[in-house]
Amino acid sequence: MATLYLVLLTLHNLNRWVILLTGLWALVQTVPGLSSGRPFTPADRRPVAAFMGSLHLQVVLGLLLFAFMGMQNIPVFAGAPRPSFQWEHLGLGVLAAVFATLGSIQSRKAATDPLKFRAAALWTGLSMIVILAGIPWWRPLLRFFNQ
Repeated sequence: MATLYLVLLTLHNLNRWVILLTGLWALVQTVPGLSSGRPFTPADRRPVAAFMGSLHLQVVLGLLLFAFMGMQNIPVFAGAPRPSFQWEHLGLGVLAAVFATLGSIQSRKAATDPLKFRAAALWTGLSMIVILAGIPWWRPLLRFFNQ
């Protein structure tokens, strides 16, 4: 069981970097489109969808970790700056996934290209702010199969 925990923790940690990179990619792709007047293309949509997908994976990995740690009586976020951080981390992760999903859906369904760019940039930006607030920065930035 300890091996499963380390695998989940490593995947959760590595996926954090995928999320930050795809979120940055989505912002770099959509923010310039706010004022350019160009059409919203599949190339503009791709990073928004990738960002949302990687966030959904992160939530699933996080929930698996949370459940596994609870079953094994492993202290969640030992050494956290405050006891409530585990719930903040969980809530902010779900909120970030909701924001990214809203950005993906609204950028696909908006009536005009400027509205598509605006929805993608707004919700991706809000999601990135929530993500940055929810990352446990006191922990190792890269974790490869170690606690």
